Amino acid sequence: MTDASDVAPALEKLRPQLLKFALLQLRNAAWAEDAVSETLLAALEKPQAFARQSQLKTWLIGILKHKLVDQIRRNCRELSTTSADDEQDFEDELFQADGHWRDAPQDWGDPEHSLRQVEFMQVLEACVDQLPGQQGRLFMMREWLELETEEICKTLQISPTNLWVMLHRARLRLRECLALNWFAGGSKA
Repeated sequence: MTDASDVAPALEKLRPQLLKFALLQLRNAAWAEDAVSETLLAALEKPQAFARQSQLKTWLIGILKHKLVDQIRRNCRELSTTSADDEQDFEDELFQADGHWRDAPQDWGDPEHSLRQVEFMQVLEACVDQLPGQQGRLFMMREWLELETEEICKTLQISPTNLWVMLHRARLRLRECLALNWFAGGSKA
């Protein structure tokens, strides 16, 4: 694909998937639309950059990750936070006063097999979408966009300790959501 007219139909076909990924990260439809538009524009401006060493979708996600980081940097002042009281209430539901789990974690079987299943990814995306705003963004920045701690802290103006606490809480919530909606065979999140 060396010509914009060659790549345009494929880009349009992948646009909904890119938008879904962007919405999961940004939680703002306008920002997500901007990031996806910038991604598609970059791909159309330089289709020769797609060297066919990966799938087109993989190449576009790589571009989109950079556009999402740019969008987060531009709009970081508008990001919301959760209160400490909400977090404490949630942790009280999961843990006893002595720090032990109220209900021991279930055996998740073979998580690698589940990870490969499309349905699992849909449930995971729904669980990530249910995370409180700041936790969801931090989790996505760290785990999906693979940003370094220093960059996340600088972008969101938080301390590394605060970042790790919020990531820990996000992972606890994801664990709970996946246990209820995937591993227990319950209804999808």
